[in-house]
Amino acid sequence: MSEIIEVSGEWLALREPEDARARSERLARAAARRLGPGPTAIHDLGSGTGSMMRWLAPLLPGPQTWVLHDWNTDLVDRAVNGVVPRDFDGRPVAMLTRTGTLADLDAQDLAGASLVTASALLDVLTSEEIRAVIRACVGIGCPVLLSLSVTGEVRLDPRDPLDDAVGSAFNAHQERDAGRRRLAGPSGIALAHRLFLEAGWNVRTAGSPWRLGDHDPRLLEQWFDGWLDAALEQRADLRVDGVAYRELRSAQWRRGALSALVVHTDLLAWP
Repeated sequence: MSEIIEVSGEWLALREPEDARARSERLARAAARRLGPGPTAIHDLGSGTGSMMRWLAPLLPGPQTWVLHDWNTDLVDRAVNGVVPRDFDGRPVAMLTRTGTLADLDAQDLAGASLVTASALLDVLTSEEIRAVIRACVGIGCPVLLSLSVTGEVRLDPRDPLDDAVGSAFNAHQERDAGRRRLAGPSGIALAHRLFLEAGWNVRTAGSPWRLGDHDPRLLEQWFDGWLDAALEQRADLRVDGVAYRELRSAQWRRGALSALVVHTDLLAWP
């Protein structure tokens, strides 16, 4: 049976302010310049609770209709029943929802789209699912803005000799077999980039790193615990050293002496 990656609404809410700080506004404004006149339809893949919509809608012209694609109806319900975002001119956006996985996505599912977006999605898809998404986007021929794709690079300050081993184990966990699905993990963004180029599309990228420790300390704590837990699940041989490593990093976090740079890439593609 295939494993669907569970994401809690609480985690999405905690990370939303850092996501907003990290995303490339330069690429968002470049996407806005490639929209045609009149009403704008944005299809957001893996929309979750709608954080991409809340961040991007004020940067785009309207009137806007957002079509939120996600398999998790509870998360999508939070988006629909929350505060309604407004477009660049202050008009409230309209929202539609579509529930289902992305494995069978095709151009028909995106019919009428002016822009396709996704945020923090590629690493939890398989390479086949990424190919399906890119084929569908190329099939409708509208701009695509993919934000916050992990690259696998993490830098903690202060450094520790175990950082590299934990980072490598985490990246391997990101590329694990999830049931019958082998996740793309950090290689997902490079695959999407290559597929757009092979289709003859233009591609621009920009860094969108998380800078953890500068703002909400809870995000650094929860990110680190999840990062380490996944690494130790992947490599049992790290578990003994991982106990002292966790204690050290937790002590540094409690006294405000720990920070982390989690590298992401944003990508804009257009025909």
